[in-house]
Amino acid sequence: MTSEDVKKKDKAKKAADPRDLTVDVATQDMIARSRDMEIETIFDRAQTMKPCNIGVQGTCCKNCAQGPCRLPLPKSGIEGEDTRKGLCGATAETIAARNFARMVAAGAAAHSDHGRGVAETFLAAARKETEDYKIRDTKKLLEVAPDFGVEIFVEGENGEQVDRDIDEIALEVAEKALAQWGQQEGEICTLKRAPEPRYELWKKLGVVPRGIDREIVEIMHRTHIGVDQDYENLTEQCTRAALADGWGGSMIATDLQDILFGCPYPLKSSANLGILKEDHVNIIIHGHEPLLSEMIVQAAELPEMVEMAKSKGAKGIQLGGICCTANEILMRHGVPLAGNFLQQELAIVTGAVEAMVVDVQCIMENIANVADCFHTKIITTNPRAKIASGHTTHIEFDEHTAFADAKRIVQEAIDNFPNREKDVMIPNQKSELIAGFSYEAINYHLGGTFRGSYTPLNDNIINGRIRGIGGVVGCNNARTLHDDGHLTVVKELIKNDVIVLTTGCNAITCGKAGLLTPESAAVYCGPGLAEVCETVGIPPVLHMGSCVDNSRILMAATEVVKAGGLGNDISDLPAAGSAPEWMSEKAISIGHYFVTSGVYTVFGVTLPVGGAPVFENYLYNELEEIYGGMWDMVADPYEHARKMIAHIDKKRKALGIDKARERVLLDMADRQKLEDAA
Repeated sequence: MTSEDVKKKDKAKKAADPRDLTVDVATQDMIARSRDMEIETIFDRAQTMKPCNIGVQGTCCKNCAQGPCRLPLPKSGIEGEDTRKGLCGATAETIAARNFARMVAAGAAAHSDHGRGVAETFLAAARKETEDYKIRDTKKLLEVAPDFGVEIFVEGENGEQVDRDIDEIALEVAEKALAQWGQQEGEICTLKRAPEPRYELWKKLGVVPRGIDREIVEIMHRTHIGVDQDYENLTEQCTRAALADGWGGSMIATDLQDILFGCPYPLKSSANLGILKEDHVNIIIHGHEPLLSEMIVQAAELPEMVEMAKSKGAKGIQLGGICCTANEILMRHGVPLAGNFLQQELAIVTGAVEAMVVDVQCIMENIANVADCFHTKIITTNPRAKIASGHTTHIEFDEHTAFADAKRIVQEAIDNFPNREKDVMIPNQKSELIAGFSYEAINYHLGGTFRGSYTPLNDNIINGRIRGIGGVVGCNNARTLHDDGHLTVVKELIKNDVIVLTTGCNAITCGKAGLLTPESAAVYCGPGLAEVCETVGIPPVLHMGSCVDNSRILMAATEVVKAGGLGNDISDLPAAGSAPEWMSEKAISIGHYFVTSGVYTVFGVTLPVGGAPVFENYLYNELEEIYGGMWDMVADPYEHARKMIAHIDKKRKALGIDKARERVLLDMADRQKLEDAA
C-alpha cells in the first residue's frame, strides 16, 4: 500500500457517515458517491473547517484596518461590569449590533435588488420595449395599482367613472414601483398594506422607511468606524432597512412577478433528485430570479428544441430547479424541485445534468469545480454573479432578448448530452406535492370564487380545531443535520394542530418528505388540523413560494387580521415564525421584518449575538415591549417547536380562545355543513 493509499484510507475513516450529515436518503446516496469518486463537497468541508468561536458570538470587528478586534466572552461569563473593548473603544454590544446591522443590510440588498431587476423588466414590458414579457394578470395589476397611488378609473365625458386604459395603468405602476428604490423622502408606499395599528406604531416609533436604497446605505454609513455606537439606535435603522425589504422590495418583486407571469394557484409536481431522467437532457435552474427561468421553461417546451434533443439521442428535456428559482418555476409551471441549497453540488454528482443555469444568491462557487469532474456546463447569466473557479460559460440575461438567450441556453444543454462520460447514478427518491398557495389562492380555496374569505380559517382557529399559524422558512446549513431541523419543527407543529406556511428551502424539504399533500394530514396532524385539511382539501403545510415571497406570509397574516375575531394587529395573532436551518444574511433581514411586524421569530443553529448579552437580551426580550414581536434562538428543533407552540398558546389565552374544544365524531351531514361554511 502506497503512502497515498494510506492517506486516502485515513481520510475515509475520518469522514462522517452520510447518515450523520443528512436525513434525506437521496442526499446520503450522493454524498457516498461523491466520496467514492474523490469529489469534495460542502459536507466534507463542514467536517474539516470549524467555525470561528468569536465570529459565532458576533463580537469580532473588522470594520477598520486596526482590527480584527476579537472580544470573546470570558469563560466564566460576565461578572460585574463588562470591560471588553476594541481598539477604538467599541463595546461588545456595539460590535455585535454593527455586525447584525450589516447582515440586515446585505440581506435586504439581496432581496430588494432582486425586486429592482423585476421592476426594470416590468417597466420594459409596460413600455412595449420587449416582446418576451407581457402583462398576464390584469386582475392583480388592478388590485395593487391603488397601493402605488395609481388611479384605475378616469372620468368619462358625462362625469361617470370609466375604466382606465390597462397599458397606462401598467406604465404608471412600473414607474411608481421603480421609484421606491431611489426616493430620498416620504415613505415606501406599500407599507400601508399592513394593519392600520401596525402602520401607526411604525410611524410613532419613527421607523417608517423612506426609500429602499437609502435605508441600506445608511446602515453601511452608521456601521463605519466612529459613527453609530448605540445598539438601540442601530437596531432602529435595522428596522427601517428590513421593513423596506419585507414590505417594500420583496413585496414589490412578488407583486410584479405575479402580474408578469401569473398569480400562483395550486398545482401538482414532485421533489428530490429522483426527478432527473437518465434518458433526457437534464437542465437544472438554480438561484433566485424567475426572469430568465420563465423564458427557459418556454424554450424547453418548443417542439423544435424537443426534436433537437431527440436528434442527439435523448427522449426529451427535463427541467429541474434548485433553491428559490426552483420554487418560482414550480409555483407557476409545476417544474419539479431537484433539491435545496445543500444538494446543488450533488445534483451534478449524478452525472446526469447537462447544464446548471445560475442567476444570483446561494450559488456555491464549488459547483464549477464539481462540474469539471463531469460533462456538466455551468452557465452564469447575471452580471452580478460570475464564477472565477472552473470552466463556466456566461450568457448574460437581457430583458430585451430574454427568449433568444433562453433558447441559446437550452441548445447548449442539448448539444452537451452526447458528452456524458461517467456512469449516471440518479437516486430513486422523489415525492409528490401540491404547491402554489399564494395568499390569493388561500382566499379562494377557503371561500370559493364569489365568497373568497379568510373567515373559515379564523373560525377554525377560534374554535380550536387549528391551534395557530406557524411560518417556517429559511435555508439549509451544513453546520447542522441537513433537513432534520426543518422536518422536526414542521412535524411537531402540525402534530399539535398548528397549520404551517412555508417558503424557500424549508418548502423544498417539506416537499421531499411528502408533507405538501392533503393525504399527509391524516398521517402527521393532530385531530383538529387533520379534520380541517380533509374538509377543505388542503395540505397541512402550504407552499407559498420562494424566499422573496415571504411577503405573501405577511399579507396572509394581514388578511387574517382583516377577517376579524383574532385581534387588531399581527402581534395579536396566535402565530410564530421559524428558520430552523438558516445560513444567509437574507434570513436576518427576513427575521427582523417579521419581528418588527409583530411576530415571535425563532432561529435555529445559531445567532451571532451571544457574545453581547445586553444586546442579545434587547433582541430576545425587550423588542417585544416595543413591537409585539421578538427574536429567539433555539438550536434543538423539538424545543424550538415547543417554544413556538407556547407562544401561540399565550396569544390564544390573551384573546380568550384558550378553552379546550370538545372533540366529536362528525357524520356526513356534519361534514357537509363544514364544507358549506368553508
